[in-house]
Amino acid sequence: MNARMPVLKACFEAAGFTDVRTLLSSGNVAFTARASSLSALEKRAEKAMPPGLGRSFDTIVRRAEDLQALVQSEPFAAFEISPATKPLIVFLRNPTELTLDLPAHRGDGSILGFNGSEALCTYVPGPKSSVFMSLLERTFGKTITTRTLDTVRKCAWA
Repeated sequence: MNARMPVLKACFEAAGFTDVRTLLSSGNVAFTARASSLSALEKRAEKAMPPGLGRSFDTIVRRAEDLQALVQSEPFAAFEISPATKPLIVFLRNPTELTLDLPAHRGDGSILGFNGSEALCTYVPGPKSSVFMSLLERTFGKTITTRTLDTVRKCAWA
């Protein structure tokens, strides 16, 4: 179930976040907050949702500066990616020290790189996308979120 963006925005504002903007329709929220740890911001955001949305969604927070640095590093430049393939970044809520044998392939998707908190992936949208998503969840757990590189770029400078 996706949240309605105007309601999500109102929830964040009611929780004291400022400069709240929702992006696209996939639950991306840009905001300003007093200095706090990412985990504290995640908990605050999740606590803010039920009054307006009737439920909470797992929240993964990244600083705009970190997203900007990621995009500017051209993370997929080292890989040969076909034009039919979408570059995807998987964000983990909790960093991990997994050792992966990469690249890993499943269906029409691949995990190309991993730094402990983000994975660089590619996939071809289609009927085998759910097989690839299963690989991501088995590898990294369920508290992840995936965004295309284009969406990350939009969020980084929102």
